[in-house]
Parts: sequence; C-alpha cells; structure tokens
Amino acid sequence: MFEANYDTLVAALDGVGHGNMTIMVGEMGWPTDGDVNANTKNAQKFYRGLLKNLGSKKGTPRSPGIDIEVYLFGLIDEDAKSLLPGTFERHWGIFSYDGQPKFPIDFSGQGKNKSAVPAKNVTYLLNSWCMLNPKAGDLSKLDDQIKAACEDADCTPLGFGSSCNGLDAAGECILNYHTKCDFGGLGLVTKKNISQGTCKFNIRVDSHPASEAPAQAPAPAQVAASAPKQKGYKEPKSESSSSAGSSMAPFSFFSALAFGAVLDLVLFP
Repeated sequence: MFEANYDTLVAALDGVGHGNMTIMVGEMGWPTDGDVNANTKNAQKFYRGLLKNLGSKKGTPRSPGIDIEVYLFGLIDEDAKSLLPGTFERHWGIFSYDGQPKFPIDFSGQGKNKSAVPAKNVTYLLNSWCMLNPKAGDLSKLDDQIKAACEDADCTPLGFGSSCNGLDAAGECILNYHTKCDFGGLGLVTKKNISQGTCKFNIRVDSHPASEAPAQAPAPAQVAASAPKQKGYKEPKSESSSSAGSSMAPFSFFSALAFGAVLDLVLFP
C-alpha cells in the first residue's frame, strides 16, 4: 500500500510537470493503544516491514532504486493530544512515556531483532496508586467522578479493543492524575500495583528528583508485573483511605484511579 500511495503522488506530480520533485514522507507510523488494531504487536510488525523495505533501497515500481526519505511518527506518546482523529491519537510513540522502547525495532532496516536504546537514569515518583475504596457505601456519584477524572487525564485505554478494555466495563481509568486521592470519599491509596495483563498503571517520571528523592526507576518488566517491589520497598500493613474533606497531602502521582476495576480487583478477587 505504501508503494502504491507513493507512486500515486509521483504520477500526480508528473502529470503537472514536476515528476522529478524530491518527496519526503512527513509522518508514518502505527499506534500502540486506543483501538482494537492499535497494539505493540501490530506496530512491531508494521515497522519491521517498513524499515526493511526502506533499507533495501529498492524503491517503488514507478521509481525503482530510489532512496525514500521517511520521518517516523512518533518518538514518544502525547497524552494531551486531541482525540478528534481517533482515540489512538495519543499512542503513536515508539518509546513509552519514560523513554523505554515499546517493542524491538531495527532502525538500520536490516530486519534484525534489535531494541532501541532506552533512556537511562530515569527516576519515578513514589509507588502509590489511587483506587476505589471497596468499603465506600454510596456509589451513586461514581460515574460523575469517573467523568470528571477523565476530563483531565487519558482514559483512551478504556476503549474497545484497547489495553484496558478487558477489565470491568464500569470504568477502569488509566489516569495520569496529579491530585489528592479523595473523589468525594471514594478514593483509597494503595502501595500495591494493580496492573493486570496489558492494562498497566504507570508511575510518572519525577522531573524534580531532588525534591522527593524517589526510588530508582524499575525495569519495564517490573512496572508491568503485578505488585512489583523496588529495592528497599516494604509491603504496607494496611491501606489508607481518604474521606470527603480530607486534608491528606496530595500524593505524587496516581496513574490508576481504579474506580471501575474494583469490581474485579477488590470485591471479586
């Protein structure tokens, strides 16, 4: 399809007397979340085929042997990008938010099973997540709290076929939420990573490590695992919940406001 689209443009330019114009492809890539076909498996397959084709310098049927210049889109995810083009629009990054490659990729075009160089010496905020308090009695405002949270955070992994679609349909919120864990008394703070399968609750990168002295960045596999324990980490004896009007200091980051998933993770373990 790429060769057909490229040659269509060449033919159109040739038709108006500019067949020798240099062409640069400004954006080309594959999203990894936010749609049933947007995942790392498909992205890896796409890039493997694309880069191998470009590396061969075989060109296209209309322009054989040419060296096609392509800009890959994109380097890293953009969690505040407009969703008008689609719910996948925030997930084009080859690298995750913390500079870790999402899948093997060989930029040389030789088709080898290589990995991009990850970011080094990354520090994260403290291991804390905000979830629905299973002891919360009145859930009548649950939907309103989810909607309010999603106005300021990325909930696209909830979509059909997306990374968190397999969890409870009531609203497993994968959020980049920089706030108190309150939500009208429905919030509960946990030190346990409640990630499940492809649905990951990531800890945000600490841009001011000297101020909070966070733990050293865990490996991607540790972040993805259920309840990973960093060096020196001790499992808390109990979880602390907040109530409406609580003066609890804001936690560094809650990448999971697991209001809906509590039905799976807490009430029905």
